[in-house]
Amino acid sequence: MTPPAAPPTLLARLTVAPALLAVAWLVVGLPLLLAGSFTIGPALLLFPPVAALLLAVCWRGSVRVPASPVVSRFAWWPLTGVLLVTAVFLAVQWEFASEQIIVRRDPATYAQFTAWLNTHGSLPISPSLWAFGGPDPALRFDSPGFYADADGTIVPQFMAGLPLLLAFGGWIGGLPALLAMPPLLGAGAVLTFGGLTARLVGPLWAPVGAAAFALCWPVMFVSRSTYSEAAALVLLLGGLCLLHDVRDVPDGRGRAFLGGLALGLVVLVRIDGLRDILPVVVFAGVLFARRRDAGVPLAAGLLLGAGGGLLEGYLLSGPYLSYLRGSLVPLLAVTGATVLGTVLMAVLWRWKPESFRRGGDWMARGRLPDVAAVLTVLLMVAFAVRPYVQTVRRVPANAEDRFNSDYIAFLQKSVGLPVDGTRQYTELSLHWVSWYVGVPALILATFGAALLLRRILRRESPEWVLPYAVIALTTVATLLRPGITPDHPWASRRLVSIVIPGVILFAVWLLAWATRRVRRTGYGRAVTFLFALTGSVALAVPVALSSAGLVFKPVDQGEAAAVRALCRQFGEGATVLIVERVTADRFSPVIRNTCNIPTARVDGATPTDVQRVADRILSIGRRPVVLGAAASDVAPYGTPIQVVDLHTRQDGHALQSRPRSTWSLTIPAWMSQIPPK
Repeated sequence: MTPPAAPPTLLARLTVAPALLAVAWLVVGLPLLLAGSFTIGPALLLFPPVAALLLAVCWRGSVRVPASPVVSRFAWWPLTGVLLVTAVFLAVQWEFASEQIIVRRDPATYAQFTAWLNTHGSLPISPSLWAFGGPDPALRFDSPGFYADADGTIVPQFMAGLPLLLAFGGWIGGLPALLAMPPLLGAGAVLTFGGLTARLVGPLWAPVGAAAFALCWPVMFVSRSTYSEAAALVLLLGGLCLLHDVRDVPDGRGRAFLGGLALGLVVLVRIDGLRDILPVVVFAGVLFARRRDAGVPLAAGLLLGAGGGLLEGYLLSGPYLSYLRGSLVPLLAVTGATVLGTVLMAVLWRWKPESFRRGGDWMARGRLPDVAAVLTVLLMVAFAVRPYVQTVRRVPANAEDRFNSDYIAFLQKSVGLPVDGTRQYTELSLHWVSWYVGVPALILATFGAALLLRRILRRESPEWVLPYAVIALTTVATLLRPGITPDHPWASRRLVSIVIPGVILFAVWLLAWATRRVRRTGYGRAVTFLFALTGSVALAVPVALSSAGLVFKPVDQGEAAAVRALCRQFGEGATVLIVERVTADRFSPVIRNTCNIPTARVDGATPTDVQRVADRILSIGRRPVVLGAAASDVAPYGTPIQVVDLHTRQDGHALQSRPRSTWSLTIPAWMSQIPPK
């Protein structure tokens, strides 16, 4: 009989399971989607054996645990603590999960993208022109989050990674299970972060890191609605855990491949994940140059995952990538240059290894580690004082910029700020971080990052090389240019993927380092424990306080019930024409994808145009239904009936402080049916 796994080994296995399960589902789902056959039968048939294979590869062997009497005495504390934090996080998130499926921002777009995949299993989305009697110049099928392609089809905005994951819930339990997937993904991210903390900081600190991470409001925010960040976190953190474990098993090539695959698949979830994995490209090149077995499988997994994401983007998300062309083309150029430079470096290293070895020795022995540590602190100080020396503005250059500028001006007026739509508030980026994690965590993280960089350059913490590079690159790039509409908590999404996990990880590492120093100076266990407890409380309490005002305030409630009632109102054989702009923006994808009813917007058309289209719909035996925001919108076409009267709460909007409240939200919709002549 195989003996039960030791608690540290069990913790290591469980904390990579979310990433491995996500990888298995994406590996199965992406080829099916590209083939136009992403349906429940093939997906659920292929997923169990693939998942079992990946888990078997990565659950062999055990990971090293720091030899310490304290660790041995409290062997079950890391596992129990991390699982408890994860369970509480999941319960709270599940209870207060959002129902944002009426399109206003990204979550509903992802939900409607998923709803189409659940019922059709392929892309692009058909406009069902047959249901309108054929094409007509008055008909439009585009809406926010959904592009009308040149050939008349509809292409969802965003990459397909998150909808592929959400589709699992949609198939298993319909809309309620689909909306439960974000809390599950968020809980997976918390569990995996606890595992990464155990590996990089120490097992005893894993519950502290998991708790601080779980208490952070942006983490809760993105795992209550269908945002892509929670899924990206599971893959990114899980990939780093797998690559850390490569050193702990005799043959780590399988884990290296799967770690690279998990990190590469971040691109399938978020196209800007390309930037996050650039250090992994260089790391794989260094492993190859040093003739390590993990180098080639890591590069192969990374190439396969990122290549799959780019292929999906090119084939199925073309309009979205074209929209991002201004930032995507430079990112692709940097990626290409990084790959080329890494190949050149690896060739030169293998040709003349002594030169690189001497260079590394010179850096480790010289003053460079000390200088780098000082520069790290100065860089963070520069970000802190940036608002006092810079005000970032952006003059609108296109229609999208003008829309964002008008929206910022609207928010400024709503919260009583001077109206200036060109303000971007980018200079506050580090202050955004402090709003959510607190000043103590930010100070600890700054000095932790400085000390860690010094140790890495002196070759004292090799396990930190890749995680540090990933965190540092993305954090600096994000703080320089967040690239998002700056209202909060919306803008906090940019901080979730790497910045906030990195800050918490650095802060916990410094606490652990300081605690060891206290212990080594001769203080007893009681004093050492009190020091660790005080530091943990100082870290976690500000995080909890920043979230306290919003944790138990649900938003977007009632949308699922409102949509179900709306779908029933249309009945069989309906073709919907939406005559008002806001209603068309909000409900076009909902009616088409969730209700599975052909719909088009005619909000720029005249009543004569609407009647012409209605006559064509009647001529093929279908019922033309008109939808608008008010009774006056639909009264010219028949008897008005109010079909949606939703009064709920939405996330608040703040520009110069963290959000502290929610805002009211009212969504109306009226319907009338055009009778036959």
